[in-house]
Amino acid sequence: MFKKLKKIIFPVAKFFFDKYTLKQRSYTYEDITVQISAEVFPPHFTISTKILLEYIKPLNLTNKHFLELGCGSGIISLFAASKGANVTASDINHVAIHELEKAAVANAISLQVVYSDLFENLAEQTFDYIIINPPYYPKAPKNTKERAWFCGENFEYFEKLFTQLPQHIAPNTWMILSEDCEIEHIKKLAAKNGLSFEVILEKSVVKEKNYIFKIQKS
Repeated sequence: MFKKLKKIIFPVAKFFFDKYTLKQRSYTYEDITVQISAEVFPPHFTISTKILLEYIKPLNLTNKHFLELGCGSGIISLFAASKGANVTASDINHVAIHELEKAAVANAISLQVVYSDLFENLAEQTFDYIIINPPYYPKAPKNTKERAWFCGENFEYFEKLFTQLPQHIAPNTWMILSEDCEIEHIKKLAAKNGLSFEVILEKSVVKEKNYIFKIQKS
């Protein structure tokens, strides 16, 4: 019943969401503040970013090599770096990269920011942690901004990701997904490339279940 209601109100909610995000907004976590451009995935209303931040908060990340693949606002990358991790933050959105570079200076936090379509420009690096908060709605993105939301009509984002991931898999490769997405289909795409999912966290927020999965070779 709740899922049906969400589908009904989604168009209205998206209208107000789009209006709200037309302006640059700030987002703060643990005294780290980032400026969110209208062209960048916003963590304000989406709960996945906050869940990931809370999950990594108790971890000892000192000197760990940490990749946020598709960093968006970069708040997760900045927080991990503040905990002593050697962080690489990648994205395909030039605006996101530029804003994160400015945020790193403003917060006096050091990290590497890389333009990369998935692992395209990360081929020579290895990591202890890889964090992925992916686009998962099956629709063709019309522009770079929409690539943060839509994975392609035929889940092309996941097809490409899971083709590359076996060569880059980290001891801790984590992906967050909502029950609203087609999780079983995404798992099947991963299995085609010898990858399996293990739930390491299940969290419900406003009756919506979110899962952090550990991805590993089967």
